[in-house]
Amino acid sequence: MADRFRVGISRDVITADGGTIFGEEAFKVLDHPSVQWEFLPEKVRELTPQHAATYDALCLMSEKATRQTLEGTGRKLRLVARFGVGYDNIDVQACVDHGVLLTITPDGVRRPVAASVMLYVLALAHRLVLKDRLVRDGRWTEKGDFLGMGLMGRTLGVIGVGNIGKEVLRLARAFDLKLLGCDPAVPQSAVNDLGVTMTDLETLLRSADFVSVNCLLDDRTKGLMGAKEFALMKPTAYFINTSRGPVVQEAALVNALRGNVIAGAAIDVFEQEPTPVDNPLLSFDNVIVAPHAICHTDECMRMLGEGAFQAAVDLARGRKPRTIVNAEVLSQAAWAGRLHA
Repeated sequence: MADRFRVGISRDVITADGGTIFGEEAFKVLDHPSVQWEFLPEKVRELTPQHAATYDALCLMSEKATRQTLEGTGRKLRLVARFGVGYDNIDVQACVDHGVLLTITPDGVRRPVAASVMLYVLALAHRLVLKDRLVRDGRWTEKGDFLGMGLMGRTLGVIGVGNIGKEVLRLARAFDLKLLGCDPAVPQSAVNDLGVTMTDLETLLRSADFVSVNCLLDDRTKGLMGAKEFALMKPTAYFINTSRGPVVQEAALVNALRGNVIAGAAIDVFEQEPTPVDNPLLSFDNVIVAPHAICHTDECMRMLGEGAFQAAVDLARGRKPRTIVNAEVLSQAAWAGRLHA
C-alpha cells in the first residue's frame, strides 16, 4: 500500500444519504491498481500542510490550497485537480514554486453552464418567476401587466469568450439573437463561424439586451462590473452572472436594481458564499438567484468527477494529464523524465 499513488477527495462531494454528487460511474475511473483513494478526513476551508504531505493528488471542490498548505510538506503532493474550471481558491504561483500541477475540468462545465445561462435568459425574458407568483397568489387577472421580452432580433452580449462563453454563443444562435462578445484574448477570426461580433466592453454594455459574464476571476476581472458599467446598460436590459461573485461589485448591482438602471438580473454566484439571507439581492422580485449550483446536474457532476479523477490516474501511470493550468511546472528538474505523452 505504501507505494501506491494516494488520492484525497474533497468531502464536499458527499451527499446527505452517504452517496456523492458524482454518482458511482465516475469513481470507476479510480479503479486502477496503482491508485488508492479516500475522502479527506474532515471538511476544511483551507488545506493544511498535513494534507499536502499525505496525498500525491488532491481532488478539490471548494477547499483552498494556499502557499501555507504547500510549505514544509516534503513535496509529496504532485497534483491539485479542481472539479470545475475556476481556480481562484488555489494559489497557482505557490503550486508552481512547489512543483505541483494544477488541472481543471472544462469538459464537465462547458455545456451545463452554457445551458444554465440560456435558462436564465429565457426565464428573465419570459418573467417566469413573476408569472409563477401570479398563479400561486391567485392573481391571474394581472397577467397582462407582466409581458415578457421576445428574443428574435434582441442582443446577447457575452463577457469572456472562452470555453463556456463560446458554448453560450453557440446555443444562443438557435434563438435568432444578435451576438456580441468581449474578450481581449479572443480575435474576431475565432468566432466568425458563430456569427459573433467581437467588441469592447462599453459597446457591448450599451448594445446588449442580455449581458452574461463568463470570465475567470483574476486581478484583471475582479470588480469588472461596477456602477459605471451598469449605468451603460439599457434600462430594459438584464444582467446574468454565472462566473464568480467578485467579478461584480455587488453593492453597485444592488443600487442599479433599486434605481431601475437595469430591468433585472440572474445571479448564481456572490461576493460572499454562502451569501447572507439578508443580502439585498434576495429581496428583488426581478432577480433570480441560485446557490452557485445552477449548472449542477447529474451530467455535469459525473463529468467533473471523471475529469479530475482521470488527471490523478494519468499522473499515477506516468502520463501527462489534460488541461494543465500551470504547464511550466513540467520544465522543472524534479519533473524531468517522469511523464510520457
